[in-house]
Amino acid sequence: MTLVAIAEELREAVRPLAFSPPVRHVYNPLDYAWPAHRAYLERFGTRPKEIMLLGMNPGPWGMAQTGVPFGEVAAVRDWLGISAAVGRPQREHPARPVAGFACTRSEVSGRRVWGWASERFGTAERFFARFFIANYCPLLFLESSGRNLTPDRLPASERQPLEAACDVALARSVELLEPLMVVGVGAFAARSAARALAGTGVRVEQVLHPSPASPAANRGWSEQLTSRLTELGVVLP
Repeated sequence: MTLVAIAEELREAVRPLAFSPPVRHVYNPLDYAWPAHRAYLERFGTRPKEIMLLGMNPGPWGMAQTGVPFGEVAAVRDWLGISAAVGRPQREHPARPVAGFACTRSEVSGRRVWGWASERFGTAERFFARFFIANYCPLLFLESSGRNLTPDRLPASERQPLEAACDVALARSVELLEPLMVVGVGAFAARSAARALAGTGVRVEQVLHPSPASPAANRGWSEQLTSRLTELGVVLP
């Protein structure tokens, strides 16, 4: 099995799921941004990794635009070297339009993540020789106001079927990539990884999420990430 096949199965598994208010719009970039997502998996997810960094779910100006986890447009296009035609969600919120690689908004979290990787490793090839970045959940949830609703805030009756599909996809991805450690970027991702990988012997750890909504992340997130990974025993350039 390949990461592409795992992503295709996840896409089909989450497609029939229904979500109630306050969720008004659900974006699935594995559908409308599939060419870019597939290119990411095929280019960078084809060999065993040392570390998997695991995010929560797409951001409206990141993966929702480019199909790549933490997919800030400039980083995906210029550093990862990925650019592809991106369609539109079936029901698009007017305040959160999908313009694909023509999007002029910059996602701070993605800029921080890929900026750190670029600063430490220089080239994408050097970074992905050891690391891989994935999102636990492929769906973006928006309220009527356009506000992002994170998966942990879904009611249990809606969250559990979603988590069941995402757990399977994560476990299969880890089995394929054989990382020594899965590092949740934020508490939700770390908890999800711990549950999905329970009994596998894979080490699960946590680092600070780079969201600008986090005061701690705004105080030198890159430096904190480097310090935390070093503390976990990861040797960095």
